[in-house]
Amino acid sequence: MGAVSLILLLICGVAFAAGGILISKLIAKTSYNPQKGETYECGIPTTGTSFVQFNVGYYLFALIFLVFDVELVFMYPWAVVVKDIGMLAFYEILVFMFILFMGLLYAFRKGALKWM
Repeated sequence: MGAVSLILLLICGVAFAAGGILISKLIAKTSYNPQKGETYECGIPTTGTSFVQFNVGYYLFALIFLVFDVELVFMYPWAVVVKDIGMLAFYEILVFMFILFMGLLYAFRKGALKWM
């Protein structure tokens, strides 16, 4: 797979995405209604400002979850082929787990795992 294939794949991907957006703009009816821009929460009209500031701890907790969710994506294929690759795969996964453990330790020390 050379550079030409990669460029062709990139062009096809952009054309596919742009084509879908263009077709939806041409086919879909559009009308402006002020109610479409309003905040909606369970059918109850909002009172006051709709802006709510969340604690940054929730964001950090979500990022930590995302890191360990991505870890699982890497661990499953590794577990499937570990017997074929041998001890090299074992040492590589140990390094990977050590790096993730250091990230978890850092988050724990910074207090990102304390629930509000």
